[in-house]
Amino acid sequence: MTETLLNHRVEGPASAPPLLLGPSLGTSYALWDAVAPELSTAHRVVRWDLPGHGGSAPGLIKAGATVGDLADLVLALADSLGVGRFAYAGVSLGGAVGLHLAVHHPDRLENLAVICSSAHFGGSRSWEERAGRVRREGVAWLAENAPGRWFTPGFTVPRLVEDQRTADPEAYAACCDALAAFDLRDRLGDIAVHTLLIAGRQDTATPPPHLREIADAVSAATLVELPGAAHLAPAQCPEAVLTALRSHLDGGARRGMAVRREVLGDAHVDGAQSRQTPFTARFQEFISRYAWGEIWTDPTLSRRERSMITLTALVAHGHYDELAMHVRAARRNGLTPEEIGAVLLQTAVYCGVPAANSAFATAQRVLAEEEG
Repeated sequence: MTETLLNHRVEGPASAPPLLLGPSLGTSYALWDAVAPELSTAHRVVRWDLPGHGGSAPGLIKAGATVGDLADLVLALADSLGVGRFAYAGVSLGGAVGLHLAVHHPDRLENLAVICSSAHFGGSRSWEERAGRVRREGVAWLAENAPGRWFTPGFTVPRLVEDQRTADPEAYAACCDALAAFDLRDRLGDIAVHTLLIAGRQDTATPPPHLREIADAVSAATLVELPGAAHLAPAQCPEAVLTALRSHLDGGARRGMAVRREVLGDAHVDGAQSRQTPFTARFQEFISRYAWGEIWTDPTLSRRERSMITLTALVAHGHYDELAMHVRAARRNGLTPEEIGAVLLQTAVYCGVPAANSAFATAQRVLAEEEG
C-alpha cells in the first residue's frame, strides 16, 4: 500500500495501448477479474482501487471530496506509470471519474467507456444520508444488502461483497460525498471523445435512462443495453461487456486498416477489399486487427525497421508475390533502393543465394516499374 498513489494492478504488454479501468463504490479492482485478463491481450491494462477500498490507502481522500479529486488521483497514477493519453472504462463511480476526465482533461483520453453510471446520481440527499450512517455505524449493513443493490436475484460475487465489508468507513463516506456533489449534465455536450455507454436493463441504481441521457448529449456516443445485467455488469455479464469494450476500445481493425493503407497503398487495399467474400471476411478482419492494428502500430520498432524484417522473412519463405508488395511498401516507409538491395544481400548469407537471386529479380522488377 502507498500513501500517495492508488493501489493498482498492471496487466498486458508494456508497449500496448494503455487502458485504465475504474471500479464501483464498495468494490475493488476485482470487479474486473473476468474482463481485464482478456483485455490485456491487446492493451496495457491498469485497474485501480478507490481510496480505502482494496489496497488503496484511506488517507488519499477526505470528507467533502469530489469526483474531481478522484480524477486527479487517477491522473497521478497514470503519470507515475509514464502514461500520457489512455483509454478509460469505469463502472458507476468509476464511470463518473471517466466523465469528469472527458470534460476537464480531454487531452488525456483516447476514448471512454461509461458502464452502469450516470452524469448525476439522484441528488445529494440520499448520499449525504448514507455517508452519515456509514460514519456512525460502519459499512457492515451495506455488505448485508450489497447483492440486492448490485445484482439480479440469485446472483452474487462473494469477493466483491467482501470488498464492501472491508472498505474503510471514512473513505467510503468521502466517496459518497463525491457522488452527492456530482452533476455534469450541463457539460455533457462538451465531451468530444468517442464514448461507449453500457447500461444494465435490470440496474436499479443507474437505470438505462441515465445512460440514454448521456448518449443523447454526447455527439460521439454509442449506447449498449445488456439484458439480464444489474449494476455491476462486468462481474455479472463479463462476456457481453468484453465484447462491447473490445469493439469500442481496441479500434484494432479500424486502426489497422488505416496503417495498412499507409503502408501498402489504397490501390492494393481496395483490391483486396473488392475480392473479399463471406468466406474470407474473417481472415481479412484478422489481418487488419492483428497484423496491422497491433504489430505494425507497436512503436517499439519503426516502420522502416519493420519493412526490413518483413522483406527478410518473405525471402526466407519464398513468398515472392508478397515480396513485391512489400518492396513497394518499403519505399513508402522510406527505404532507398540501395537499402533494399543491402537487405536482400544480407538474405543471401542467411537464407541462401538461390532465394536471394529470386528476391533480387522481384525487387528489380518492382523498382523498375516504380521508376517507369
